[in-house]
Amino acid sequence: MDLKNNLILRAAKGESIERYPVWLMRQAGRILPEYRAVRASLGGFKELVETPEFAAEVTIQPVDILGVDAAIIFSDILVVPEAMGLEYQLIEKKGPWFEKTIKTEEDLKYAEFDFDVEDRLSYVLEAIKITSKALDGRVPLIGFAGAPWTIFCYMIEGHGSKTFSEARKMIYTNPKLAHELLSRITKVTIKYLKAQIKAGAHMVQVFDSWAGVLGTGQYAEFSLKYLEQIASAITEVPVTLFAKGAYSSLGAIAKLDCNTVGLDWNMDVAEARALVGETRTLQGNLDPCALYSSHAEVELLTNNLLDSFKSKRHIVNLGHGVYPDVDPEKVKTFIKTVKNYEIKY
Repeated sequence: MDLKNNLILRAAKGESIERYPVWLMRQAGRILPEYRAVRASLGGFKELVETPEFAAEVTIQPVDILGVDAAIIFSDILVVPEAMGLEYQLIEKKGPWFEKTIKTEEDLKYAEFDFDVEDRLSYVLEAIKITSKALDGRVPLIGFAGAPWTIFCYMIEGHGSKTFSEARKMIYTNPKLAHELLSRITKVTIKYLKAQIKAGAHMVQVFDSWAGVLGTGQYAEFSLKYLEQIASAITEVPVTLFAKGAYSSLGAIAKLDCNTVGLDWNMDVAEARALVGETRTLQGNLDPCALYSSHAEVELLTNNLLDSFKSKRHIVNLGHGVYPDVDPEKVKTFIKTVKNYEIKY
């Protein structure tokens, strides 16, 4: 299917663009009343993720309402550990909760990897197919998965954490088990991303949300080597790697076989460009809290960000997901400002 708007794909590949493409992490979500209405009709977030028709509907909402240059499939990174054998719940105002966790070699029975990914995660793939058909080529569709280290954190810890000390403890006390689990997650993630591409995803993003809890050396051993396997395996579409908080590893991430390196809002664009060079696209990185500002201030801050790029190789986004209490009209101001900006390079 020919795409009417392929800006984001061209930007990811370093091809010529007439303006910067823009989308937002968590754009299909709680900022939109239309999303809240669909979710309320089903009872909760997880039910929405697992119902392809409705997941497709909320995936498309930001394209219709906000005017973004890409849709990202409505799902969750935790569908992977669940498919592997660790069922999770999403508890309101508390976040994810796993009844069982991986602590010993015996617990690896909850970390299967030799199974039919397309069967166990068929609801995500069906949502991609429905979304792709409904979008009818208006914008590209982004697929995604969590990075092995981030998924590992949840499988060890069993819930969110500020420190993920249980996960970090394992890499000191039982590195062999840690690598075995990370390897299993990686194998499943590669199969899952390839299945998403087969179903209709035009590009994929890997979220390493908890990259920042590791030191540089640990990150190289327990995350980068697995990101490298994923990036090397996905050859069909552009790949974005987003490692939140991994400031000291940006240069190393850029050496992996990816198209785009995501930046969180604490990363300086000029410094990142110097580290990454001109052979990779950067994505980001307005502070999500900037969208609490006045419309005039949002426009000013967005233009300041755009002025800092010094390159066409950029996809505009926030430095993390949009917060649920942000006014959608401020998001529209952000997007409109990007679309009206004249590239100077």
